[in-house]
Amino acid sequence: MTKDLSIKKGLDINIIGGIESEKPPYLIPVKTCAVVPDDFTGLTPKAIVAVGDHVKKGTPIIIDKKNANIALVAPISGSIKEIARGERRKILYISIEADNNEEAESFDTSSINSPDNARLLLMQSGLWAQMRQRPYDIIPDATSVPRDIFISAFDSAPLAPNYDYILNDVERELTEGVKLLKQLTSGNVYISTRNDSNIKSIEGAEMVIVKGPHPAGNVGVQIANISPINKGEVVWTLDAVTLRRIGHLVINGTIDTSTIVALTGSEVAEPKYLKTVQGAKIEDLITNEIKNDQNVRIISGNVLTGKTTPRDSFLRFPYNHITVIPEGNDVAEFLGWASLSPRKMSVSRSFPGHFLFKKKFSPDARILGGKRAMIMSGEYDRVFPFDIYAEYLLKAIISRNIDQMEALGIYEVAPEDFALCEYVDTSKIEIQQIVREGLDFLRKELE
Repeated sequence: MTKDLSIKKGLDINIIGGIESEKPPYLIPVKTCAVVPDDFTGLTPKAIVAVGDHVKKGTPIIIDKKNANIALVAPISGSIKEIARGERRKILYISIEADNNEEAESFDTSSINSPDNARLLLMQSGLWAQMRQRPYDIIPDATSVPRDIFISAFDSAPLAPNYDYILNDVERELTEGVKLLKQLTSGNVYISTRNDSNIKSIEGAEMVIVKGPHPAGNVGVQIANISPINKGEVVWTLDAVTLRRIGHLVINGTIDTSTIVALTGSEVAEPKYLKTVQGAKIEDLITNEIKNDQNVRIISGNVLTGKTTPRDSFLRFPYNHITVIPEGNDVAEFLGWASLSPRKMSVSRSFPGHFLFKKKFSPDARILGGKRAMIMSGEYDRVFPFDIYAEYLLKAIISRNIDQMEALGIYEVAPEDFALCEYVDTSKIEIQQIVREGLDFLRKELE
């Protein structure tokens, strides 16, 4: 069965640096990679390895203190190189030096027709941590039973990778992944795609064809328009790449940690796809690929929701996108943020760039204006495709008013759903951070 969904509100941001020619991905040899616990919100990490230990691909290296079955696993075989810690001995990352032996842990998939065994397989293989639960946008609770499971098979963010390219000829893996997930919910498994996607029909899944601008690819938007979350309900979310990995595990009994990364942005000499592994070192991926190594911002992810990443850091979850744009700290522009240059990208009618609909821009990382109070009422509503009053919800979060947060729909949202609101915000408020803090506060108070 196929449903059609049309998203009206939103905004597609045209940026220079997209991949024009989808050639076969460039293979990048992996010397060092890492697992970063902060990428897995809701996990209380405990390291179970020491520096110098040998690990195989799929060996647990971090477990959840609340449930030891939930693990983060090594993406390659090799030896533990470093366990980096921050304040109060918080684990920042665990890095692994590759030995090129490609040894892998084997997982028993013979009894996964039992929901309990299927759960345990996902937890111990590290794939459980690559899913998300709403409310709270955290890794699923070990005992939660989702009303439905939602899977997005496309990404509508600026310069995002093409999932049809990444997921070429993997129908069997997707089908097996859906088959396993169906055991864990009494509801539906929804897969959302674009109309021109190669993923037309997956057995056991409800297919949804989505039209409209970004954030149409965000799974939160799809949930809100297909079957909204009510208080007391739980749904799980994941992307189609994770679904493929689940299917690969079911078929082969080993995990597949390889990943195809889109290297994009105006400062990339030749935007392209790279084949590497989860958590690869950024420097290995961008060496000789950047036009100007000075004054650039490297983002693990897209320009709206990605994380600023130093060269000596690592590819962050969900591992399939790097964007490089100018930092902008060396620019001396006449009139500064008020410049009327047609090269300036803007959603405001006050600037000429607003009327150049088909032009691609080369934005930098400057905020272009100072932080101030939330002064432009109704500004978020034009790009926020939820039946939620975004401005009032944010004010309820800031004031820590739990009753108002619940009444205004906080259980439905995640920080990424507010990325466009943050982009168009005249007040330069860090909206995604506010939402994340609000979700964490609510979970702490109610659990």
